[in-house]
Amino acid sequence: MNLVNTSELKPGIIFSHPVYTVGNNLLVPAHVPLRQKDIDILISWKIDVVRTEGKIIDAPPVKEEEEFLDLEEEEEINVPVKKEVLQFSINDVKQNTGPYRAYKNLIEKLNGVFVGLKSGADVEMRMIDNISVQLLHDLRDHPNSFVGYILGGEITSLELAKSSVNTAILSAMMAQELKLPNHKIHNIVSGALLHDVGMLRLSKGITEKKGGLSDAELEQIKSHPIHTSKIVTKELYGPREVNMIALQHHERWDGQGYPDKLEGHAIDIGARIISVADAFEAMVSKKTYRNSMVGYQAVKNLMADNARRFDPSVIIAFTKIIGIYPIGSIVKLNNGSIARVVNIHTDAPMRPVVQLLMDENGKVPDSGDTTPVDLLIMKTLFIKEAVDPKDFSDQNK
Repeated sequence: MNLVNTSELKPGIIFSHPVYTVGNNLLVPAHVPLRQKDIDILISWKIDVVRTEGKIIDAPPVKEEEEFLDLEEEEEINVPVKKEVLQFSINDVKQNTGPYRAYKNLIEKLNGVFVGLKSGADVEMRMIDNISVQLLHDLRDHPNSFVGYILGGEITSLELAKSSVNTAILSAMMAQELKLPNHKIHNIVSGALLHDVGMLRLSKGITEKKGGLSDAELEQIKSHPIHTSKIVTKELYGPREVNMIALQHHERWDGQGYPDKLEGHAIDIGARIISVADAFEAMVSKKTYRNSMVGYQAVKNLMADNARRFDPSVIIAFTKIIGIYPIGSIVKLNNGSIARVVNIHTDAPMRPVVQLLMDENGKVPDSGDTTPVDLLIMKTLFIKEAVDPKDFSDQNK
């Protein structure tokens, strides 16, 4: 990893590899010119050094006036933006309608399968296949809303089913970003829905324990992929690939995982994807034994892995679809205003689209004044820090 002093950075410089700031936060992607505003952010944050695995590529300096493009010129920049802008509808949640109804319905259907497996009822693999097909269909229409629900934690029951659906949603998005074939994506979603089903074979005394686990209890937890494999193969008669995906989701890129200590590409790509999705979901979801983590911090943790637990290419795909500040995150801008992230730019993850919740004077915007603010266009604004949603809610009670 090469270190570059902030004082050496100039507008227009291009790097051969991504450039990162503190905590593996992406400053600028590879082959994207550095802007004066990016340098100003480093200076304002008192960041003296940035890191990159590449080197500086000579490039013509950007004229200062180019920093102040008007809106019409800015629109010519080719930055992919998801079509759906998240309007986090409280009414949808309260009235159980729209995307929230679709999301909740997936959880309820999967929970019904889990109840059947727990009670010994006759459950067939086609039930999981049907949920997988429905999830992919709904995700196509509501990707941003679904990510918002994952971070928002609106559903506080049916924990195993909710965690499994959340993992499947994130896994599907990564698999699509990696351009895997459709049949592979379908198997990955099915594997994600079933990845923790082996937990049903463990006692509630372990799975619902609020304190720390003993070494013996941890070993029982580590046995759940084996239980999952038995359920998939001997009770559901599921495909071999789905079984491998679910069985291997706790293997690690460095070979220190379980149950078989597989390493690198010996681990199925679906299992490598689910491993990242499962870890993120666990960090942002409240468990009986710990509080949830802010989405930004969870992303930072994943990016700081350094190819120990996770496949680096999967981490890159994850940050592209989630962003540094995931959709639904509450953030504080440099002018003191509070906003919610409603969309991301995959090529500029530190400059998402946000919707103001409170202006710099502490005033809540009128209901008619809710136009999203694109930080890629509004260059004078940038995200200063992530805010815990609970803290923001407490301030406004």
